[in-house]
Order: sequence, then structure tokens, then C-alpha cells
Amino acid sequence: MPKDETDIRFIRSLKYARWDTQEFCWYITATPANRELIVKYFGVRLEQRDDLEPAEGTQKTRERKTAPATSAMEPATLLVSEYRTGRIRLVFSYHAELVTLVKSFPFARWDADNKWWSAAVSPHVEEQLKAFCARMNWQLRRVAEPESAHLVRKDSPEGKAKEKFSGREVPDAYLEKLTLRRYSWSTVKTYKTLFRDFINYYPTRPVDEITEKEILAYLRFLVQERGISGSYQNQVINAIKFYYEQVLGGNRKFYYIERPERDRTLPVVLSEEEVERLIRTVDNLKHQCILLVIYSAGLRISELLSLRPGDLDRDRLLIHLKSAKGRKDRVTLLSKRTLQYLDQYLDLYRPEEYLFESPEGGMYSARSAQKIMKRALETACIQKPATLHTLRHSFATHLLERGTDLRYIQMLLGHGSAKTTQIYTHITAKGMDQVKSPLDNLNI
Repeated sequence: MPKDETDIRFIRSLKYARWDTQEFCWYITATPANRELIVKYFGVRLEQRDDLEPAEGTQKTRERKTAPATSAMEPATLLVSEYRTGRIRLVFSYHAELVTLVKSFPFARWDADNKWWSAAVSPHVEEQLKAFCARMNWQLRRVAEPESAHLVRKDSPEGKAKEKFSGREVPDAYLEKLTLRRYSWSTVKTYKTLFRDFINYYPTRPVDEITEKEILAYLRFLVQERGISGSYQNQVINAIKFYYEQVLGGNRKFYYIERPERDRTLPVVLSEEEVERLIRTVDNLKHQCILLVIYSAGLRISELLSLRPGDLDRDRLLIHLKSAKGRKDRVTLLSKRTLQYLDQYLDLYRPEEYLFESPEGGMYSARSAQKIMKRALETACIQKPATLHTLRHSFATHLLERGTDLRYIQMLLGHGSAKTTQIYTHITAKGMDQVKSPLDNLNI
């Protein structure tokens, strides 16, 4: 196609699109989704040709002129990308032996719509793929997963398309019990995913007959092969215990699964100067308000997305949070300066239901909000591994450094225990400016 920046941006947004520097053309994976997008975008400009040759003068043309007619075909290619934490996506032309190999991997799934396989990441899987490619003379190429390839489940607040799953689904009684116990949507989603992965680790075993020994074997696989964190392991144990104890009436032998200690990590915190620089780099008023509200009120991302215009108490300068984490209501601060920005935003955007809505209407997506933070960090040249939740940590730390009582910070953050809030005493810079390093006393 003729060089056009708009067309090039579109091509780059497609899954696994790559530019061939030798043939001077784009290669795109022939998935149904890609085909549909290409036809819709190019319209009458699109022409299907089966007789196209590489551009005259390219490397491929020169090779073709000099190569013998009986030259061997180029090796087949296996594309590998990590598209979600702990999982890889495999794209390749059909090969019976490779399909059999992939089916033997833990949690292997076939996506019939996009025509690719996915599996859990582990050193064993990596070695098997490398060995196959070396033996069959295949090219193993790793590609970066484009952001547009992210799939969100249909029942999520984002309301995107649901990724199909070909394994066993969790029993209906499991979901019914979670609903009756009034667990939050995010907890139900997490438990469902973790328990589904567990029962598909033993695909031929009846769920009610999986033994404690097999559960321990599964946990060892997660720790040794996938290298999961202690907090993730605790979530897996809770999801498994819920079924065998709450759904089946409680089998006490599952109480004795050994649990890891929680990792004692300190949260990342931005300085007040970094927060100011971060917010100043954002030009879009809506995006600026999202960052301002999270930082000025110490909100979780889920709390921000569920805010409605009526939750703003302008007279008392408070924000009313309803059914926040743990199904608890609470109030937090509404900054005067933030309110000034919000007034401009409300006059311009006029949201109907939620304070921040997507362009199509409905709740704003958490992924889009995280992208705002990521772009702002890059523009502000902040190297810390910060996220939107970092603004919440920064809110609490800055309050503590300015002398706010820890009990008020606990109330504003919605912590059930003061021990959770006390972590900010370990990262505050208050009083540290009075401490002098012993190195400063040396004559070096």
C-alpha cells in the first residue's frame, strides 16, 4: 500500500502485525477478527491478489533471481507472546505433532475464534517448545503482545467480548454459594478463575473426588513451575477451600493446607513534587480529573469507577463511597481544588450515570484509567514502577508526613485494621531529614 501514517497506525493496531524490512510489506496473522477489521477499514481500497511479487530490488527478489528452482522452503514459524500474567499465546500453522504437544501443557486452551492456543508459562513448557522447533527446524519467534489484543470478560464492568474457554467450568453450586454469601463481583471473578484452573489441572477427575494430596501437588506445581507469589498462593487456597468447605459442607482435612507467609513488601510512593509534575503533564481534562480524584481522596480504582455525580457533597467537601471494599460505606475528602476541576469537567462532558464514563457510555474501564497513568509517568519522566494505586499510597504517606493522626488516615482509606495503615509509618520521610548518614562525617 502507499505510505500513509494513518494506515500504518491502523496496521500496527492489529494482532501480530510486523513489517518485513526485506520485502517491504506488512505481514498480519490471518485471524477472522483481523480480516473483518481490514475489510471494514480499507473498504473499496482493498484488493485481493494471489500473484503479487516482492518489490523489484528487494533482498527477496535478488535471492529469488539467483537461487536454484529447487531451493528449500523457508522454515515454519511459531509465534509466542505473553498476553496475560502467567500465560502465553501460541500461533502457528497446523502441525499434528505440535498440537499434541501443546495439549499436554497445563491449562492448554484452544481459541476457536482467533485460531490460536494458549497455555500456562513454565520452564518445562519453554524447553519443550524450543526442543520441538530445533528438531523440526522451525523458527521460534517471540513477539510483544499489542495492547489492543487484551480481552475482557463479557460479564465485567467494561462489557467487552468474552474470551472463550474450552475446559471444564466450575460447578453451578460454587457460583450460587458465592452469590448467596454476597461476595463482591471482583472476588467472585477471582475465585471462579482460580478454581476453574485447579479443576482443569485434573481434567478427568470428578471434582468432588480430588484428594488433599492432589491439591498439594497442584500447589507445588504453581510454586515450582509457575513461580507464583505468596499472596497469589493464598488466593488459590481460599478458592479451593471455599468449594470443599462451604459448598460441600466442610471437610476439615482441607483446613491443614500449609500457607505461605505474606511477602513483607513496602508500597511505592511518589513525592509531592512528582505528583504535581505527573498531573501537570496531562492535557486532557477528563484524564486529569481521574488522577486528581484518586490522589486527593485516596481512592481505589474500583471506588473511582463506581462514583456517581451525586456522591459529591459540595457543601461539606466530602465524597460518599457506597459499597466499597468489604461492602462498607465511608466518606473521604473532596479537595476544593479538585472540585474546581470537576466543575469544569461536568460542564464539558455532562456524564449521565457515572462520574467518569467511557465514550460509548457506561462505567469507565479500569484498563483505560491505568493507561492514563502509564502515559503520564512516561511524559513526566518518572522511573518508579508506579500505578494508579500508588497515588492512594502517596495520599496516605503525604497526610502522615504533614502530621495527620493515623486513625484519621485509617478512616479515610477504609482500612478495617490499624495494622494495615501502619505500613505507611515505614515509608514516610518525616523525621528522616534530621538523621545524618555516618558517611557524611568522614573526610573522603
